[in-house]
Amino acid sequence: MAHYVGHGNREEANDATKQAMFSGLILSLFITLVTWILRRYIILVLYGAAEPAVMENVNVYFGITLLTYPFIALTSIACGVLRGAGDTRTPMKVTILMNAINICLGYVLIYGLNISNIHFSVSIPALGVKGAAIGLAVARAVGTFMIIHVLVKGSKTIRLTDLRSFKFNLPVQKAIFNVGIPASVESLLFNGGKLITQVFIVGMGTASIAANYIASSVFSIVNVPGNALGVAATTLVGQYMGRGEKEEASDTMVYLTKLASFCMLILCMFTYPLAIPLARLYSRSADVIALSAHLIRLTSIATPPLWPIAFVLPAGLKGAGDTRYTMATSFLGMWAFRIVLGYILGVPLKMGVAGVWIGMFTDWLVRGVLYYSRLKKGKWLQNVVIQDMSSMA
Repeated sequence: MAHYVGHGNREEANDATKQAMFSGLILSLFITLVTWILRRYIILVLYGAAEPAVMENVNVYFGITLLTYPFIALTSIACGVLRGAGDTRTPMKVTILMNAINICLGYVLIYGLNISNIHFSVSIPALGVKGAAIGLAVARAVGTFMIIHVLVKGSKTIRLTDLRSFKFNLPVQKAIFNVGIPASVESLLFNGGKLITQVFIVGMGTASIAANYIASSVFSIVNVPGNALGVAATTLVGQYMGRGEKEEASDTMVYLTKLASFCMLILCMFTYPLAIPLARLYSRSADVIALSAHLIRLTSIATPPLWPIAFVLPAGLKGAGDTRYTMATSFLGMWAFRIVLGYILGVPLKMGVAGVWIGMFTDWLVRGVLYYSRLKKGKWLQNVVIQDMSSMA
């Protein structure tokens, strides 16, 4: 989308949007069906060593939320389309609304609500984990319908039209999947590797599971500026490449990576000394708090220099269409370092969950070095994402 917008091809951009939305819907429905069939086996593999109460809650939560996968797919594609077109405000507004619905509705459904006076009476039972899943599902559904409404209504650049007369456009689908397949394989390998490391941690006991979750939650906040600048890198680099401004694309990647490092350094200067108070927000267990604080401190040191080159820089390379290289490096870093090294440090050497996280930091370092080398050699500039539609027909 960013390349089409940079190239000034509005008609092709609109068609690519529609082609991506329908393809994404079909794929997500298939994935939902397969996941539903295998859900109990997936849970058993990932959380088989957890306590019975945890297993019961996972079954309830997973069984409800997996039905929202088509909503996730459509929302992700629609937000990606709008960001590629340079509209980052609309996805932000939709995301804020989704989170507000999730928090408010989730709170009511988790804890219940009882209001009674002379005029009216409202009673909603406490549903616990089931309520949390329902609140999330409703938020995702509302967000999907809102973002699709925006695309159907249209903006200056993008508009979904003639949805009832949809036909697959093979040249456009080919262009989409030339970028999408390597990116999706990278995501599959990356998240599959994360699931394997999760299995390592599950075998370390409930305290390690909790500490891993707490530290990850804290750094999901620290990663906000990095993720935002990664989206900006994909969009801006794609638009520069679409206009043929390759030097500007390279300079933008370097600038955004440095800016991400600076922003994350500022945040980590707070998370390091506040590690224990932050951990206490999630747990009252002394063991969990101590382990969580240790992970938070480790990540506060590793994140500013390593995370941006491992994630913001490749986001720019993806914007240039260099998805095959990022796929290969993601496979190398995840499977050779995060998984293998994380396992060796965490299990045989008995470093526990901290060893698994050190393996993750090593993955960041290795991939970051490879991405920086790719940037400097300039081979990524040879990628061609879109062609003239007349030559593709």
